[in-house]
Amino acid sequence: MCILITFAIHLKKMPLFKKNIFDQYIFVKKLIIRLFGSMIYFRFNWVHKPKVTGAETFIHLPDKNVLIVSNHQTYFADVAFFLHVIHSALSNHPNNIRYPGFLRCKKHNVYYVAAEETMKSGLLPKILGLSGAVTVNRTWRANGENVRRKVNRAETDNIDKALKDGWVITFPQGTTKAYSKGRIGTAILVKKHQPIVIPVVIDGFRRAFDKRGFKNKKKKSELKMRVKQPLDIDYDLPAEEIMKLIMNGIEQTPEFNFIENLKNKTAESTEN
Repeated sequence: MCILITFAIHLKKMPLFKKNIFDQYIFVKKLIIRLFGSMIYFRFNWVHKPKVTGAETFIHLPDKNVLIVSNHQTYFADVAFFLHVIHSALSNHPNNIRYPGFLRCKKHNVYYVAAEETMKSGLLPKILGLSGAVTVNRTWRANGENVRRKVNRAETDNIDKALKDGWVITFPQGTTKAYSKGRIGTAILVKKHQPIVIPVVIDGFRRAFDKRGFKNKKKKSELKMRVKQPLDIDYDLPAEEIMKLIMNGIEQTPEFNFIENLKNKTAESTEN
């Protein structure tokens, strides 16, 4: 009996049976990343045209307390592309996702913040959620309608845990609508943990995929990702000021809305 107990203890300590901070088996997470990474690899690299710059930034980051902020264009394709870019970079092939770094999956403690209703919208999203989703209930939106509800403390605690354990990818606007206002919770998180904040700008995903990011809309679309240098943040600034820095970093402030600015200039010229 003692031998069996000892064997069971040693079995749990084996790499195959290691769990992450959310009590999930790490080998299952890696398996899902490898499986779905392989399924979408051809689509990213040949159905469309990837163009990544600045991904060498990921190579020099610490193992934890890194917050990656980005604009958002589809529910799932954005995150999948992020994982391809990160794992290729960490395999010493930055900016080249044709190198299948996701198969090595060198870093398992990469998480991403996702809306719970999105990740529970079907069997496939539920499985994909095991690749690193930290789910939250949006306090301002549910089932396509505007709502107002309190922040769930347990959900914010999970984001805290993820950030303390590794890297967290988040989309401060909480929506795929371009130039939407950023949610102050991201800035509060930054003030609390003082992480390294990496701004990323993506483009082309809305053109290439449907809103969920599963179906192709326009083939040979250019999938762009620009990974910038860490933001220079004074953590003593008010959350509102930090939020402005973040939104400017991901180029979602009004001055980057070229179409709207052009319309305004045209209207002004017509009036004059």
